[in-house]
Amino acid sequence: MCGIAGLVRFAGLLPHERDLGAAMAATLRHRGPDEMGAFHDACASLGHARLSIIDLEAGRQPMSNEDATIWVTFNGEIYNHRELAAGLRARGHQLRTRCDTEVIVHLYEEHGEDFVHHLNGMFALALWDARQRKLVLVRDRLGIKPLYWHDDGRRVVFGSELKALLAAGVERRVDLSTLTDYLTFGHVPAPRSIFRDVYKLEPGCLVVCTEAGSRVRTWWDIPPAGADHDAGASKHERGASRGGGYPARVEDYAESDFANLIEDAAEMRLIADVPVGAFLSGGVDSATVAAAMRRRSSGAVLTQTVGFDEADHDEREAARATARLLGTDHHEILVRADACAAAERLAWHFDEPFADASAVPTFYLSQATRQRVTVALAGDGADEMLGGYRRYRFDLAEERVRRMTPACLRVMAGAVGKVYPKADWLPRPLRAKVTLQNLAVDPATAHLRSVSLRAGALPGLLLRPEVSDTIYGYDPFERGRAMFERYESPHTLGRLLYLDMKTLLPDDMLTKVDRASMAVGLEVREPLLDYRVVERAARLSPALRQGKRALREVLANWTTPDLARRRKKGFDVPLDAWFRGPLRRMAHDLLTGPQARVNTWLCPRAVRRLLREHDSGLRSNGSVLWTVMMLELWARQWQST
Repeated sequence: MCGIAGLVRFAGLLPHERDLGAAMAATLRHRGPDEMGAFHDACASLGHARLSIIDLEAGRQPMSNEDATIWVTFNGEIYNHRELAAGLRARGHQLRTRCDTEVIVHLYEEHGEDFVHHLNGMFALALWDARQRKLVLVRDRLGIKPLYWHDDGRRVVFGSELKALLAAGVERRVDLSTLTDYLTFGHVPAPRSIFRDVYKLEPGCLVVCTEAGSRVRTWWDIPPAGADHDAGASKHERGASRGGGYPARVEDYAESDFANLIEDAAEMRLIADVPVGAFLSGGVDSATVAAAMRRRSSGAVLTQTVGFDEADHDEREAARATARLLGTDHHEILVRADACAAAERLAWHFDEPFADASAVPTFYLSQATRQRVTVALAGDGADEMLGGYRRYRFDLAEERVRRMTPACLRVMAGAVGKVYPKADWLPRPLRAKVTLQNLAVDPATAHLRSVSLRAGALPGLLLRPEVSDTIYGYDPFERGRAMFERYESPHTLGRLLYLDMKTLLPDDMLTKVDRASMAVGLEVREPLLDYRVVERAARLSPALRQGKRALREVLANWTTPDLARRRKKGFDVPLDAWFRGPLRRMAHDLLTGPQARVNTWLCPRAVRRLLREHDSGLRSNGSVLWTVMMLELWARQWQST
């Protein structure tokens, strides 16, 4: 795992730009603390911050082909690089190292831009073809590794994190419409960033930059749901899809190709010249990864978990039981409320406003894990891929009601929902306000409301009128609705999972894990997001996808049915308690003082009302206050004055 950065000026680098790639990479030293590398020629300046994982001595970057006409700076891991290297050598290529980076250069020589289709891994890379005067930027299929880029018509600038581009002098002009995105989702969705004209390359995309301009194209996407369900699925899956039920024995399914793919994906991610471990919570996803590691590893599996003093947010006991069952070498770390002092540090690492508070325990978990290993496997992606969140059940129930209800009644329900009192303390099925409003809209909009902060109402509650007027008509749900509509699936669930895999997973979950782990130089690998597993999951019947049924059956066969039946418990933090305790003074000082930067965009009166409601116990505003506080901390660090 590393940090990459650089720039290309096709008319020729200016004198001060020759070493700019190295200077940009220096801002990413936390991602690659082991070694810094740089290269420049007449038009390109590339930089690299290395975290040594494979071929510790010879894997220096940027790396070139034999005649130094093609250069690459690369962040990530190519898990099938050994097989690819063997094939390249058989075709006459001379490889000087054992590292995966060199394979990329020679694959490009062999296949051109189509080289990406041969890679199994997580990666963000920049490839400079000096002969054709062409820069190719690529991001992996699922968006595990990040890549920012900017093209002003004179030069192209890129980097693993936004701070690298800012070091190259990219302007810090806030895109006001992205504030609506942030207050809606808690992050700024790709392809845009918080700053104008700076973009995040979307998952499964590449951009080709030449003197004529930059062209972005998609090179991989999640296949249509059920694309070859009858042709490629086993007989018990076909039976489930036709109402025939589940296999008589768990083993019939658990020993299928899906289970074998998970094992194989975990085994591939054990390849390293440094110690490897795993994150372990009390849930099914991380337990499946750890179990797969045990099945394919001859040595002890090192696992790590994090917990809180608050019992409702602590998974240590459940993780401990899983570790005993699997026989792992297990360690725990307790995160107390004062750990939220990490908020300021995280604001620097994320570069953009980011409101997922589980970044705090993820950071401390990564920090503790880094003391034992350099690489950790994690279970991210299963909930989005296999319907693990409870919200999918509610979405599907609402869709059934929506289809049975005449349009006039749905409109009436929406009108009633607008005036219905809020009841955030009730379970979602009893929150009539949310349900009534969702019945009046299409299923994609209803789902996007369910994954949004306050059902998407925060921009209207908090933004200053002059800011709202500037971005009048902007709809943060438009991109998600378009994705939902374009995906080919006969089932609503398939479309909902596709939407989350393309948005929330890379923009929130994977961003959180990448920044929190890279802050301490830890590489996190995601076996369940091996593209072969994802493609296979897309072909499963809805019955096997909903509630992670397929994954639970695999885990039940590998361990015990009791472990496989464990209910999901989110990796959340006790924000409401923290903002009435140790974070109370910090929030008031940051958000109500004369130096509050958020006053540029948010109504001070509305922010103070949030604080009063929360302090008095009238309403629990912890997640909203965290969202506003992280915007303030970001502005103090990154907004130009």
